[in-house]
Amino acid sequence: MPAPLGTALHIAIVGAGMSGLATALALAQSGFTHVSVYETARDLGFVGAGIQVAPNLARQLQRLGVWEHLATDAVDLEESSVRVCATDEELVNVKLLHIAERYGQPHRVAHRSALANSLYEGCKAAAPDITMHFNTTVVGVDFENTRIQVRKRGEEGEGHWVDADVILAADGIKSIVRKCMLAKHGEADDGQSAYRIMLHREQMVDDPELLALIDANASFRWIGPGRHIIAYPISAHKIFNLSTTQPDVNFAAAPTSTYTTRADKREMLKVFSDFCPVVQRMLALVPEGEVCEWRLRVHQPLTTWVEGNVALLGDACHPTLPHLGQGASQAIEDGAVLAVVLSKATDKCDIHAALRIYESTSTPPQRLRKSRAEFLVEQAAAAGRALHLADPAAMAERDEAFRQVAHGGPNPDKWIDRSVQDFVYGFDCVDDAARRYDEYSAEEKKDVTV
Repeated sequence: MPAPLGTALHIAIVGAGMSGLATALALAQSGFTHVSVYETARDLGFVGAGIQVAPNLARQLQRLGVWEHLATDAVDLEESSVRVCATDEELVNVKLLHIAERYGQPHRVAHRSALANSLYEGCKAAAPDITMHFNTTVVGVDFENTRIQVRKRGEEGEGHWVDADVILAADGIKSIVRKCMLAKHGEADDGQSAYRIMLHREQMVDDPELLALIDANASFRWIGPGRHIIAYPISAHKIFNLSTTQPDVNFAAAPTSTYTTRADKREMLKVFSDFCPVVQRMLALVPEGEVCEWRLRVHQPLTTWVEGNVALLGDACHPTLPHLGQGASQAIEDGAVLAVVLSKATDKCDIHAALRIYESTSTPPQRLRKSRAEFLVEQAAAAGRALHLADPAAMAERDEAFRQVAHGGPNPDKWIDRSVQDFVYGFDCVDDAARRYDEYSAEEKKDVTV
């Protein structure tokens, strides 16, 4: 059924990352015909490394009709191996073949650019309902009048104002909309860093041990004090993706707006010098001058994601550490839920209530996105704390817990813990949003708007 306000609302989306593109596409498929996306970049030349395509994400990509664009790049994971960094001893091997049967989709990994491109192709196919505005930076927000101040590249002065009925801020970790929302309430924004490495098959082919890793349908995690590395094949086993996590030293004194930096290969090798020979050989393959380090960031849960007819989503409101593999998944779930709640609004006066239901902080709790996303942010942080233990006694206790997983014990690595998987993968945000919205009586929706 088409959205009652589908042809009446002008929806402005700030940011054309994965959350912005997925939201635009979900809205267009729900019947909204005036969706505008504002993006600072000249075009969407996607870069990046590997990304986990968990069942809850694959479910949304199939609903959006973009799965076929990604399918040829994706690799199904059949097992996950957790290993001691120094010795390469396997602490636990968790089979993942149950995931497809239990959650309706296997757990896959893919190239980040393949995922982003699939969403962009979907948005281009949805034109003219979706209009992309490149070279356009959002520099301000007027919450009372639901409008954004934008400045096109080369435009003189402070730019111009664009009116909208709904503003959805998918402008990421450096979100200008979040900063404006916090400032309105007299609040302010609140480490770790990562090397992201992609080794091509040709670089590994002469090393049988490394070749076995890229040929496996498996993820590998080497854990050590304060650091770990996760690695898995992507792009139909043509690329081996490595993502490290280590203490932040290079960004500590850098401007807060700096999130990537060219790194020194010698420093990278020094950080992981106590890891096992197989890791050392992989890191040694990285060409000089191609080491890039990324700042990782989380912040304290925000008081609210909604102000008037403006809502935050994705990294703008719940950035996460990567240890649960749910960053993109949760951002895209946000967009799917926004499309559901806005498609149920029958009057422009319902918009704020719909956005509050998307966030859902009412009493009694009818929480859709905020509590779920923030719980998973904390689970990712907890996984990082467990993986990076430095006290020998605590490490020994954790390693024994890994060994006991085979006998039914809980997994210290939250990503492959069955109870966490049930919570994350077994949940359908679209079905939940439709059901929850309908549970609100007219009086409850009125209360939400207060």
